[in-house]
Amino acid sequence: MQDLTLVMAQLDPLVGDIPGNAARAIEAVREARIEHGADIVVFPELFLSGYPPEDLLLRPSMEARLREARGKMAEKVARDVLVIIGYPGVREGKCYNMAGVLYNGQWEAEYAKQALPNYQVFDEQRYFTPGTQPLVYEHKGAKLGLLICEDLWEGSPVKAAQAAGAEVLISLNASPYHQDKPTERLRLLEQRAQDVQRPILYVNTIGGQDELVFDGGSCCVDEQGQLKVLAPYWQAGLMPVQLLQTSAERWEPQAGEIEPEVMPEESLYCALVTGLRDYVNKSGFKGVVLGLSGGIDSALSLAIAVDALGPQRVQAVMMPYHYTADISKQDAAEQATLLGVHYDVMPIEPMVEAFMTTLADSFAGTERDTTEENLQSRCRGVLLMAISNKKGLMVLTTGNKSEMAVGYATLYGDMVGGYNAIKDVYKTWVYRLARWRNTQSSAIPERVIERPPSAELAPDQQDSDSLPDYDVLDAILVRYIEGDMSAEAIIAAGYDEDDVYKVVKLVDRCEYKRRQAPVGVRVTPRGFGRDRRYPIVNGGQPGE
Repeated sequence: MQDLTLVMAQLDPLVGDIPGNAARAIEAVREARIEHGADIVVFPELFLSGYPPEDLLLRPSMEARLREARGKMAEKVARDVLVIIGYPGVREGKCYNMAGVLYNGQWEAEYAKQALPNYQVFDEQRYFTPGTQPLVYEHKGAKLGLLICEDLWEGSPVKAAQAAGAEVLISLNASPYHQDKPTERLRLLEQRAQDVQRPILYVNTIGGQDELVFDGGSCCVDEQGQLKVLAPYWQAGLMPVQLLQTSAERWEPQAGEIEPEVMPEESLYCALVTGLRDYVNKSGFKGVVLGLSGGIDSALSLAIAVDALGPQRVQAVMMPYHYTADISKQDAAEQATLLGVHYDVMPIEPMVEAFMTTLADSFAGTERDTTEENLQSRCRGVLLMAISNKKGLMVLTTGNKSEMAVGYATLYGDMVGGYNAIKDVYKTWVYRLARWRNTQSSAIPERVIERPPSAELAPDQQDSDSLPDYDVLDAILVRYIEGDMSAEAIIAAGYDEDDVYKVVKLVDRCEYKRRQAPVGVRVTPRGFGRDRRYPIVNGGQPGE
């Protein structure tokens, strides 16, 4: 009987940086050997290319670059350590999502992912050919069955690996986060382990990539599905798992470190911080600038930005007009001081009045309407983009999912920017996150959380003047967007008919706006963009 030390390399690759990712892998193997005495080191899915590489896979140079990186790894990786790592590979003219096995300077085996997801944010059938065979690799007496991400969810590749003689299942993953996803994964692992009576090691990636964010949570369950090891969420690192051979064909993972469960608000907040931090840093921006209105959305966005980047890399700008309340000015200034960011006040009255003077002849004989309100927002957008261009700061947009759903945002105004940390966060969750953040340290003035929400584009304006209360609005939106329920089904669930039809019409009508919105962190199962692709020109009836 013997034991093996397997190290799960929960790391953050950079998409497209193949040499850099290979260097990260080489260094991680070295550290795992020195710090943990690793016999085996496992990296996430498509680690060498980063995930998702998208149309980078179509470039002819991709395969040559990967072969060069793998050659470098074969030369540099510590001997007597088995390395299992993910990468794309072209074999006989077809591209596969692969897991390669490297040992003592030789690439000894490859496994091709069999189940290719093509739903939600996944588009793997566009690029990859499915594998057809299991791979069981024997190392120091342990028969290791390799899997890649969706293989676990689909199920049949798990049973194929068992039938091929696997004693331990190892799954390489790039599983993006959304709310409740960590719990779903653990339930899945429990079920799959029980199905085949084999322990499963699950290695996940970490970090942000465009709108996707990866939470880590690499783990190990025994053959009964009992959790034995769970790496920290939202932290890169190397997590060891001890495998003890208890009989000729049975390996038992030993109890190790298990990350404590966290509140849903903390998990979601960490996702937003991670997504923003990695987008800004990986894109090379010096920092961010945002409009700080004194309202809840920009207040939460500011707190996220400071936690992601530090106050020295964040600039906030208050841009008041006639309808901006004094308490909004006071609260914005208070929060800027509280968080220690650079803060400017730039009144927009001169800009708005200049536009109105120029437009006076064209607008003659018309009534004042949302056109004038939108001018205020667009003047603010011009100022923010000018600061962005001059200082190299990315404009952080601050609209939430509820507003984006119903079109309560102004094109070329408050929608300008490069990224939106709360784009996929419903308004009710914005309040929950703000309250949670204040339990960690004082970050958002309490009055900002307690005040009725308003865009302050007209006298005494409140959001509830033209929308249902956010508790009701979000309940309708979740059913329509996340659940794909028809208007009739939502009404049958107990919601007011007028409210439902108003909301679903707004959602359908505003698809054109969302197509022009900045990307943002995806944290729900049905984010706008990759997840929900509706035609802009659509002859169907709203809510069908």
